Amino acid sequence: MPHLEIRAATATDQDRLIQLINSAFAVETFLEGDRTNPERMAEAMAAGTFLVAEDADGQVAACVYTEVRGERGYVGLLAVDPARQGQGMGRLMMQAAEDRLRGHGCVAADIIVLSLRTDLPPLYERLGFTVTSSEAFSPQRKVKEGFECHAIKMSKRL
Repeated sequence: MPHLEIRAATATDQDRLIQLINSAFAVETFLEGDRTNPERMAEAMAAGTFLVAEDADGQVAACVYTEVRGERGYVGLLAVDPARQGQGMGRLMMQAAEDRLRGHGCVAADIIVLSLRTDLPPLYERLGFTVTSSEAFSPQRKVKEGFECHAIKMSKRL
């Protein structure tokens, strides 16, 4: 894995993050539209912090969203440049997210994965998360006709 600097994103990163997230989440073909846009990104950046992994050339290789919610933290929008997936960057970003939440006093982290992303629960289980509940999915993007999707909440003690 190349050397990466992990830092908190700034407003100047917004366009690059939108492009990275939409590219990484393009596999969600069961949903209509893009994963994020300027309005959603601005809302997320106001509520929490994106961590960005930048390479020596200044290219954004990965990102993850963190939000402190009292003693629990939320982690979402883990995105790795599709050309760089499989190199351990997702694990690196999750560790950085957990470290950030711990540093803000969180004792647990929560994530939400979509039931149609059957590849994700086993991945997060390897990182120490366990399924805690399943709930209705209230998407910002419409689920395409013929698909049924629900949200799986997973949690981990920090």
